[in-house]
Amino acid sequence: MAVLLWTIAIALGIAPAGDPPAAEAPGWRASGAGGAVAAGKAGSVEAGLSILERGGNAADAAVATILALAITDYRSFCIGAEVPFLYFDAKRGKVEVLCGQGGAPSDPEAIKWYYENGIPRNGIRAAAVPGAVSLCFKALERYGTMRFEETAAPALALLDRGGEPWYGDLAATFRKLIETERATEGTREARLQAARDRFYRGDIADDLEAWYIEKGSFLRKRDLAAHVTRVEEPVTISYRGYTIAKCGPWTQGPYLCQTLRLLETFDLKSMGHLSADFIHVCVEALKLGLADRDAYYGDPLYVRVPLEILLSDSYTRIRAPLIDRKTASKEIRPGDPFGMKPLAKPVAPAPPDGGTTTCCVADRWGNVAAATPSGNPPYVDPPGGKTGVTHATRLSSLNTDPDHPNRIQPGKRPRITLTPTIILKDGKPIVAISVAGGDLQDQVTLNLILDFIEFGLRPEDAVRAPRFSTEHHQDSFNPKPDRSSTVVALGSLRVQEGVKPEAVRAIEERGHAVKTAPGPMGHPVMLFIEPGTGVIHAAGDPAAGRHAGAIERKG
Repeated sequence: MAVLLWTIAIALGIAPAGDPPAAEAPGWRASGAGGAVAAGKAGSVEAGLSILERGGNAADAAVATILALAITDYRSFCIGAEVPFLYFDAKRGKVEVLCGQGGAPSDPEAIKWYYENGIPRNGIRAAAVPGAVSLCFKALERYGTMRFEETAAPALALLDRGGEPWYGDLAATFRKLIETERATEGTREARLQAARDRFYRGDIADDLEAWYIEKGSFLRKRDLAAHVTRVEEPVTISYRGYTIAKCGPWTQGPYLCQTLRLLETFDLKSMGHLSADFIHVCVEALKLGLADRDAYYGDPLYVRVPLEILLSDSYTRIRAPLIDRKTASKEIRPGDPFGMKPLAKPVAPAPPDGGTTTCCVADRWGNVAAATPSGNPPYVDPPGGKTGVTHATRLSSLNTDPDHPNRIQPGKRPRITLTPTIILKDGKPIVAISVAGGDLQDQVTLNLILDFIEFGLRPEDAVRAPRFSTEHHQDSFNPKPDRSSTVVALGSLRVQEGVKPEAVRAIEERGHAVKTAPGPMGHPVMLFIEPGTGVIHAAGDPAAGRHAGAIERKG
């Protein structure tokens, strides 16, 4: 981290030029009472730690980490993409959600084109309004203490070292935002707003619109100008005395809450960690949660998502008996929350026809951020004209079924897989989790939550423990209108090496189609704040190339 701190000091004009100190790279785990970061590659962790070292809080450090991730973890996240963001604000004493997801073009003729031609899975017409930049400014304005200039310094240091052809253009864009922030009079918040508006309403938006027109995009400056980062209440449930906080049904996050509600009706601890009984029951609960996700979730600004019913005691009671302790389900079985029936008509699948990274930050004042920055590939290349702003292809997470809650509409947010998690105990944050891996994300999160709550594993053990998952669900990245044709693999169950052979055999005897995953299953990072001591333990799966770092308390 010494190299990056030195480079940032040079950029901010607070240190003399000269030879940099020797390089240091974060490892996969770390502990400290002064703050911690768990993210993607080492440079992103260094960026967040450098802000904590300079007295910034978790929001400041999270923004610095996210901006750096657009460079260090490019192809998993880009600055013109999206970031769902959970934040526990110690002053407010609660978790809030910032929606860093942009919507579809607002032009009705564009939407008509999608229904006539289909939503492409690549190219500029698959790009949503870029939401990550606005998210960063909103996080700083609402929770942070630093200027954008300070939090962008690590990313600029990375860009100025050189690399990709677009580095110079993106650095120039960041410097334009800093220029506006410096030139604006008034409060820190007013300066942040002015800089943000230059991107979405000023000359940067003009440059992006010119590039949109050149590339054949339906997006226009009016779409950029209309974009806002919404502040929302989290979706929460209680599980074994812990509060699980997730983003809303514009993500897949609430289905994890549904799954945990079902699993709370079973004595998982007595089954044993990674036993056949434990894995079987968890996977069957996941299948039911995923079925409801695919049937009912979408942007709640456009559709009624019956979340209150889906998470209710009564709905959980009628769904839980569908879990057969001895036999694997081979059907897609959404429930009927409107009629309060355990089953709607099962979906009969037809034969089947991402890029994301991670960010969790905690500071010494009790603030915690969990975010899942992502840029759905393939990217629109080359990046946005003069701006260096790469766009991803997130509109492919919508579809053109005219009766589906996740159908494309003007300005609508796609229902995304990105789904950070914060866990609270007695009203205080105790765990933060972020996972990369598309439809795997909340399945891996479920593994980590149960490892922690049911079996007492700390982050350094949980992120390396064998995991399991299923593809018994629709593909969230397939925009076909026939949703039955997007089901990936009925009855599937993947386990990582390390699950005992006798458990695998017993699972197979129940009808699961079991495969062993040769590499990492998802890319998780996890923070744990130790009650009493305040020491923060951070870890990222080393097999998945995740990094973590921490600092000691000062003063």
